[in-house]
Amino acid sequence: QVQLVESGGGLVQAGGSLRLSCAASGSILSIGAMTWYRQAPGKQRDMVAGITRDGTTNYADSVKGRFTISRDNAKNTVYLQMNSLKPEDTAVYVCNAWVVTAWRGGADSWGQGTQVTVSS
Repeated sequence: QVQLVESGGGLVQAGGSLRLSCAASGSILSIGAMTWYRQAPGKQRDMVAGITRDGTTNYADSVKGRFTISRDNAKNTVYLQMNSLKPEDTAVYVCNAWVVTAWRGGADSWGQGTQVTVSS
């Protein structure tokens, strides 16, 4: 079955940078949109950035100009380059993808999340 695995989270000071990655594996025929969400304790899960298969991107207003989403379809991987990080960016970042497989067709898949902590 399909798995999404995030990596690249960690602790960074305000103003620093991190690059998150999310790699999909399994018997994948194709992947549609891929999206990064984030959730802080006591908060709802919010969309951070999304990218379609052809490369069209969308960002939350709070991260525009600081974050860049990209993907490598050959590697079934999506990235989130995070620059000029702020303490309010602290959250668990979770990867989502619409994955098409032969056995189930298309379905949403979710990663386990990776913690990003930005200190003052």
